[in-house]
Amino acid sequence: MATKGRPTTRTIPKLKGKVLILEARFHENITDMMVRGAIAVLDQSGVKYERLSVPGSFELPGAIKFAMNMYDGFVALGCVIRGATSHYEYVCAESARGLMALTMEHNMAIGYGILTCETEAQAIERADPKQLDKGGDAAAACLRMIELKSRFLGGNRA
Repeated sequence: MATKGRPTTRTIPKLKGKVLILEARFHENITDMMVRGAIAVLDQSGVKYERLSVPGSFELPGAIKFAMNMYDGFVALGCVIRGATSHYEYVCAESARGLMALTMEHNMAIGYGILTCETEAQAIERADPKQLDKGGDAAAACLRMIELKSRFLGGNRA
């Protein structure tokens, strides 16, 4: 298991509010593992959450923008595995760019949980809550960003 650079503990704040978990259904077996990790973290925090499915990682930023005034934060979960064409590069770059644009332009609290992997085995290792638990990490990042947004900007929603 690759743990280099990974924090040894995860701080999960107790918060009120509502978070939307967005699940890209491409590679749904991977995303399902990530959702389990994210839900475990959100349950520990005390926030309410809802789930929304989108076709793939490319659609995550658009769905978040549609819902931006309804939630305090967002957990964007998806998986992109390199194939034989350049499609991988476009989906990875544009989904990341779209999420960062929402964060910067609209002060949104978003936990980034899009796996970009070379193989399905790498994706499973990263998605599995018993291994690297990147879904849980994305939820924890979302919660921390909600805290920071409240501290610096006041209030919760966009």
